[in-house]
Amino acid sequence: MEKQIKLYGAERCHKTKYYQNILKNKGLDFVFLDVELDTESAEVLRVLYENRKLNFPTITIGNKKLRNPSDKDLDKWLEKLK
Repeated sequence: MEKQIKLYGAERCHKTKYYQNILKNKGLDFVFLDVELDTESAEVLRVLYENRKLNFPTITIGNKKLRNPSDKDLDKWLEKLK
């Protein structure tokens, strides 16, 4: 089964690391996609946005797209997974 939570970001990005830590600390299964190293993931991220920019970090939870979400917004959408 494909993972429901995807984190599009860059290894060097402090906000990406912040979200990685949150998801790990919550014990959630997610996939990290480094858009600077993986051109395929970068293209998938570009398609999510009308301006086709690499807007990261972006978290997708199923069909929901969260661009640099607040902790509150992220928790709200993660709650819906339960």
